[in-house]
Amino acid sequence: MLIGELADAVGLPTRTVRFYERKGLLPQPKRADNGYRIYDERTLHRLRFIRSAQAAGLTLAEIRSIIDIRETGEAPCTHVGDLLGAKLAEVRERREQLAGMERDLEALLERSRQLNPSDCGDREVCHILHPDRRP
Repeated sequence: MLIGELADAVGLPTRTVRFYERKGLLPQPKRADNGYRIYDERTLHRLRFIRSAQAAGLTLAEIRSIIDIRETGEAPCTHVGDLLGAKLAEVRERREQLAGMERDLEALLERSRQLNPSDCGDREVCHILHPDRRP
């Protein structure tokens, strides 16, 4: 299949397919006599894998590491499990940070409802967000 057909099959722009080739995430395609790239089912499966891995939050570098292991003939399952475990820990940490930010914003919003704008002095840009009065 040609690059446009491949890109359409996975819902990506052709420039993304070329980018993945340059980054070594896809095998180099064969070329037709006219120089057009010719892709096979293997590349289609690889692109679907990349999309799935990205949906799980993996970076292109992490995806590349999985592909590298697979290309040695080994199953990358343990490595993938480690990556996903680390990603889950990051998500949980970020969720805690966001919950703290949510509490801070709720407190600031509540303060904004109680403060009188005429009380905001010339020294302060905004007394709601004054650093000495943050929650």
